[in-house]
Amino acid sequence: MSRSIVRRTVCASHALPDTMHHVLRRVYAARNILRPDELDYSLEGLHSYHSLGGIDTAVQLLADALERQRRILIVADFDADGATGCALAIRGLRLMGARDIRYLVPSRFDFGYGLSPGIVELAARDKPELLITVDNGISSVDGVALARSLGIDVLVTDHHLPGAVLPEANAIVNPNLAGDAFPSKSLAGVGVVFYLLAALRTQLRENGWFASHGLAEPRLSGLLDLVALGTVADVVPLDHNNRILVEQGLQRIRRGNCVPGILSLLQVAGRDYRQATAGDFAFAVGPRLNAAGRLTDMSLGIECLLCDDAEQARQMAASLDELNRERREIQQQMQDSIAAELPELGGADLPYGLCLYNDGWHQGVVGVLASRLKDQWNRPVIAFARDRDGLLKGSGRSIGAVHLRDLLEGIASTSPGLIKKFGGHAMAAGLVIDEEAFDTFRRRFEEECHDRLNGDDLKGVIHSDGELQAGDINLSLAARLREGGPWGNGFPEPVFDGEFRLRERRIVGERHLKMTLELPGSPRVVDAIAFFTLDKDWPRDVSQVRLAYRLDINEYNGRRTEQLVAEYVEPVGE
Repeated sequence: MSRSIVRRTVCASHALPDTMHHVLRRVYAARNILRPDELDYSLEGLHSYHSLGGIDTAVQLLADALERQRRILIVADFDADGATGCALAIRGLRLMGARDIRYLVPSRFDFGYGLSPGIVELAARDKPELLITVDNGISSVDGVALARSLGIDVLVTDHHLPGAVLPEANAIVNPNLAGDAFPSKSLAGVGVVFYLLAALRTQLRENGWFASHGLAEPRLSGLLDLVALGTVADVVPLDHNNRILVEQGLQRIRRGNCVPGILSLLQVAGRDYRQATAGDFAFAVGPRLNAAGRLTDMSLGIECLLCDDAEQARQMAASLDELNRERREIQQQMQDSIAAELPELGGADLPYGLCLYNDGWHQGVVGVLASRLKDQWNRPVIAFARDRDGLLKGSGRSIGAVHLRDLLEGIASTSPGLIKKFGGHAMAAGLVIDEEAFDTFRRRFEEECHDRLNGDDLKGVIHSDGELQAGDINLSLAARLREGGPWGNGFPEPVFDGEFRLRERRIVGERHLKMTLELPGSPRVVDAIAFFTLDKDWPRDVSQVRLAYRLDINEYNGRRTEQLVAEYVEPVGE
C-alpha cells in the first residue's frame, strides 16, 4: 500500500551540545531528548529497585529458599523474553548459592501460555518447594491457586498488564500493577528478574550471606547481555532505563564478555559481535531464539543461553538457525495462502481490523504472520490457528492507535463467553476462542476496530527525520548513527527521506530491489536496497525515486561502504 512520509517535529528547546554532529542533534531533539544526561547510559542512571512493589516480600522468600536450600523451579514463557529471563534467574541464583534450581517451559501446543493448572500438575512431579514465574503468571489465577493448595510457594515475576483479579501468590513483582511506584512501566520480563536479583544481592550482602558461605559476591552487570537481548526481542519501549540496560549489555557483548550462546547465535546469523547493535537482537538473534518456542519448545533456546561450553553452544545455535529457516518457510506458505484473499486494494476495501483463520496454519507462526500483515496493511490483525484440542488460538498485533489488550477486554465484557481467555500488551496480545465462535468474534473485532479507528489512523505513515545533504551521506555519519542508539521501540532508529535519480535497478535474491542512486546535487552515487520489494508494477522508464531510508554500512569482502536501506520506495513521475 502507498504510504505518506511525515517529518518528525524537532524540539527547539533542547540543550544538546553544539559539538555533536548536527544530524544527530536533530535526531535526538525529534525524540524529545532535551539534555545530555538523557544520553548517559551508565549503570548509575538506573532506577532503584526500592520502588518496585512486592520486592521486599519477594526477596525474603528467595533468601529463605537459599538459606534452607529449597528446591526452586522456574516456569518461563516460551518466547525470547521468557528464555533470557529464565537463563538470567538460573545463572543469578546459582551465583548466590542456589544448588537445586530447575526450569520448566510450557509447550504452546500442549499447555498454552502461563502457569496453567496443567503445568502445575506437571511441575508437581519434581516436588518443587518454590515456584518462580518469569514473564508470565499475573493472569494465572487458577494455576497459582492449585500450586498453593499443593504446598508450593509461588513468586510471580511478570510485566504484563494484570486482569481484574490477581493470583494469590506469596509475592508478586510487576511494575504494571495498579499503584506500583516504579518509574518505568516498560521493563521486559527479563528486566524484572534483573531487578529482583539486584535486590536479593543487597539483602544477602547485608545479612553476611556471601561471607559466611564462602561465596564471592556476584557482579550482576556481567549478566546484562541476557537482559539486553530479552528487552529488545520483546519489543518493549526503550525508555531511558531500558536503554541503559540494553547499551550496557551491548558493550559487554562487543568485548566478548557474554554467554557463549549469544556469541554463537550472532555468529550463525552472520553478525559480528564486536559491532553488535540492538537491531541484531531484533532481527537476527531474537527470531532464532523464538523459533524454538514457535516450532518445538523453548528448552533448546534456554539450554543454549545456559551453556558455558563454546562448541556445544555453537551446535545448539546451529539447530536454532535451522529451526528459524523452517519457520520462515512455513510463514511464507501461510502468507501465500492469503494472497488471493487480500488482493492489493490499497486498504480501501478492507475492514479496519483483519481477523483471519486457516485450518492449515501453524499455531506457532500466526504471531509472525499477524505482525507482517499489520505492517503491510497498517491496521490491527489477529491470525488464528487450530490447536490440538480443536480450539482456535489467536495471536494479534496492533498499530499505535489501538490498545489491543483493551480492545479484547471490551469484547469480553460486552460479549461474555465469546473469548475463553486472553492477555497481552497494547501492541500484541493472544486469545483462545471456540472454532464455531470465529465468525462472531471476527464481526465483533471488526466492529471494535471501526469504533476505535478513523480513516487517518489507517493511512500508511512513515515518520522521517528529514533530508540528508549529499555531503552527510557517508561512512562517518552512518557509523555515528549506528553508535547513537540503542534504537528500538519507542526510540526509533533514524529514518530520512529524499528524491534520487535512479541509475540502475535489479532484483536480487528473488524478493529484494537493489538500486544505484545519484545523490542530489552531486555526481556521487550510492547503493540502496529495499528488502521484500519488487518493481514489477513500476513503469519501465522510471528515472526518479522517492525513498524513506536508513543510512547504514554495507560490509562485503572486508570493504565497508555506505548504503541506503529503504523502508519505503516509490517511483516519481516526470
